[in-house]
Amino acid sequence: MSVPCHRVRGMSSAHADAPLFRVELELLVTVRDASALRQLALDAIDEREYVGTDDGSSPEEGAEQDRAAVRADPACALAELLVPENLVDGLDAVEAHESVFSVTATGRGALADDEDGPASWPHFDVLFASCPCGRESCEQCAGFQLTPRTAATLWIALGYLADEAYNDVEAHGDEPVDDAHDWSLFDEYPRITFRQDAVWRRQAARCFDDLADDLAAGRWPSPRCAGEEMALHLALNLAPDAIDDSGSLTDWIDRLPTHPRDLDWDACVDGLFQDTDILNLFDEALDGMEDPDDPTNREFGIGDYRPSAWFRTFNNQKSRDGRRPFRR
Repeated sequence: MSVPCHRVRGMSSAHADAPLFRVELELLVTVRDASALRQLALDAIDEREYVGTDDGSSPEEGAEQDRAAVRADPACALAELLVPENLVDGLDAVEAHESVFSVTATGRGALADDEDGPASWPHFDVLFASCPCGRESCEQCAGFQLTPRTAATLWIALGYLADEAYNDVEAHGDEPVDDAHDWSLFDEYPRITFRQDAVWRRQAARCFDDLADDLAAGRWPSPRCAGEEMALHLALNLAPDAIDDSGSLTDWIDRLPTHPRDLDWDACVDGLFQDTDILNLFDEALDGMEDPDDPTNREFGIGDYRPSAWFRTFNNQKSRDGRRPFRR
């Protein structure tokens, strides 16, 4: 995830004819203490003088937006502290005019040599650095925390289920789900989806990948549509068994920092979903509730859970890029 941070200085008219150079630098850093980095960035924001903006935002609102970004993303914290103009501080012969830079989580270490294994996987210890202090006065500990081990395990579960979903599409195409065939995943979906075609199922498969990509970018996997809600529920169900007792996956998870709230899947349900209405689709006694005209649906304001609506973005969520590809 790139976080652009702009630093602009006015160009002096006294040196308008002086030669101008563009200096490009790529710096790879490892965040050894995400909590300390976050606090340094928050301290820098507190010391900065903010002004109101043209859209009516107050100085305090601008500062609080920066604080929220720092708390949510180590890349934002790093971007708050980096000042490229400092490279020429003390050089009286040159003058810095303008800088534009971005901080990007690469998802891999500098010495990674395994393109298909754990060495090239996301650095969840940095992306989801969590506070373990447990103090009531700690804003981070008071709320839901997606810890590195929880995020990594959920990422593995989502990737596995995406593969299973694509396998079903390739093996069965438009065939309806029934007991006559072996299914990898779609027989675990609600019965109202059993007669959906291969196009629908590929979109369902991409939901797992979209949520996994959110995690790899350091974002919470908050479902944006009904299809993603079902994908996340299935991944949370699988997560407790997603890691074997031995092997590279376990070794990789074991290298991540521990936290008292690790692998708290019930807390993930409370923290990542707006509601769990979609699970009612598994209840035969509530058949028909997926239709917005159903009395139960209207009474509780459930919304449209008919399969044709599963990939429509919720009204309070941002749509994903409709041009994003399918992995398979």
